[in-house]
Amino acid sequence: MRIEREESSGLVIDIQERLYPHMDQPELLLHNTVILLKGLNALGVPVLLTEQYPEGLGPTLREIRNALARFDPIRKIAFSCCGEPGYLMALEQTARRKVIISGIEAHVCVMQTVIDLVENGYIPVVVEDCISSRKPGDKKVALERMRMEGAMVTTMESILFELARVSGTDEFKVISRLVK
Repeated sequence: MRIEREESSGLVIDIQERLYPHMDQPELLLHNTVILLKGLNALGVPVLLTEQYPEGLGPTLREIRNALARFDPIRKIAFSCCGEPGYLMALEQTARRKVIISGIEAHVCVMQTVIDLVENGYIPVVVEDCISSRKPGDKKVALERMRMEGAMVTTMESILFELARVSGTDEFKVISRLVK
């Protein structure tokens, strides 16, 4: 199944100041996620963002905020983004059925969101190199479960070029510069 930009939205789950430093390979997670977001912006793909209990976990990382065309965080206390009515309402307003997912933690908020998206008729597209957990084993098992539940799994570079579709366009040139 092809992932088309006109059918897709992005989702950044809880990449927050007090949680991020405890992730496995946090610098790589941040680097890849910023490239993903800049690429989605260049391609005109809308991106939603959640913050899990920001009073305790702090705000979204500045680098993530700066990479977004629009920063309007959806506050949540449920682990699944779908447990927050504000997220489901914002997602429905995009009128897009495929959700390109980055964020933390893979085995908690990301996985539960994926399961609920499938249940609600969406197609989750998990960007493997833009998610993380504190322990690599938790991420590995979560990816297996998400695949079993119906998620598509890809990488940051792969999804950006799939959404771009062809070379020679202005969007392609932006993507090419970002991934170098």
